[in-house]
Amino acid sequence: MTPVISWAAVEQVFHQQVQAAGIVGSSVLLVRDGSVAATATDGYQELATKRPIDQDTIFHWASITKTFTGIAIMQLRDRGRLTLDDPIVKYVPEFRRVHNPFGDGSQVTIRHMMTHSSGLRAPTWPWGGDQPWHPFEPTDWEQLVAMLPYTQLNFAPGTKYSYSNPGVIFLGRIIQLLSGDDYEVYITKNILMPLGMHASFFDRAPYHLLPHRSHSYFRSDEGLTEARFDFDTGITVSNGGLNAPLGDMAQYLAFLTADRQTPLYEGILKRSSLEEMWKPQIAAVDGEGATGTNAQAGLSFFLERHAGLDFIAHSGDQNGFISHLYVHMPTRTAYVASFNTDVASSKSAPGRLTTRQVDAAVRDAIIREMIAR
Repeated sequence: MTPVISWAAVEQVFHQQVQAAGIVGSSVLLVRDGSVAATATDGYQELATKRPIDQDTIFHWASITKTFTGIAIMQLRDRGRLTLDDPIVKYVPEFRRVHNPFGDGSQVTIRHMMTHSSGLRAPTWPWGGDQPWHPFEPTDWEQLVAMLPYTQLNFAPGTKYSYSNPGVIFLGRIIQLLSGDDYEVYITKNILMPLGMHASFFDRAPYHLLPHRSHSYFRSDEGLTEARFDFDTGITVSNGGLNAPLGDMAQYLAFLTADRQTPLYEGILKRSSLEEMWKPQIAAVDGEGATGTNAQAGLSFFLERHAGLDFIAHSGDQNGFISHLYVHMPTRTAYVASFNTDVASSKSAPGRLTTRQVDAAVRDAIIREMIAR
């Protein structure tokens, strides 16, 4: 039975927590049985002009992009272009330059990259990037290849979980090589357009959507600072380049929560393949991409347990934006939340809420209502 959620109770927590933390702007959207059930917004998409968050505001979804990358890999798998246990070097021979003290580079597979068990480090580009004149992320494939001889595997592939952004770049490269399209073009043609996500885009905004793009901020003991606006994730686009308004994300949630495969959804990805992505592959560590009790990594999604309920989830965190996606398949209930301010923990005011705490409070409020009813 689909739960009747008291959205007024959720909204009360949402507004109180967002304002108490000093978050500039935020939105949350609930989808139930494939349709938008409720939304809430708070604050501004741009503080300087006091432009309020509305239903057209476009947020940056950061690492939630990885779920789209995973779906694209599964599309190619279903079309016979690859298998999940193919070695990465079959498609990206440059990967052999990575130092692997545990064996040969061919040990690392596509599955390892999708489950964050490849042994690669977490950050994409640990050298530079902290100056205003630096690119936000490496812009060319050649830059990534150049640092491979200075990269090593930190553990034997497949033996444990460790969140890794570089691994997903290789998945994006495979999508590009096998499809003949740039990653952004492939995802737009094969996922965004079929789902009707027409206001979604990667990296810099089209001119007509730029006024709707949210700015982003960092809040610390030093005060509030604005992050780069309309930024380019470069070669890391398959990691976290997606920007979309809530309405478009509702289309995505409807696809994920469908109880039966329609011809439209079947043309995107077979339901059985999507459900395969939600099967546990390896235990995940709390705080490294997944939270909750006994969190596990699936294929480009995380499996989390909160208050006795099982969720499919993924979070995002980049350039001041923090977001989360949760899906509860037994009731076909899902939601997304996005915050345009990364509020850090405070030394001068240790009781100040962080954005991650606000995110968790909103999640817990929704779950409380699900359980109560």
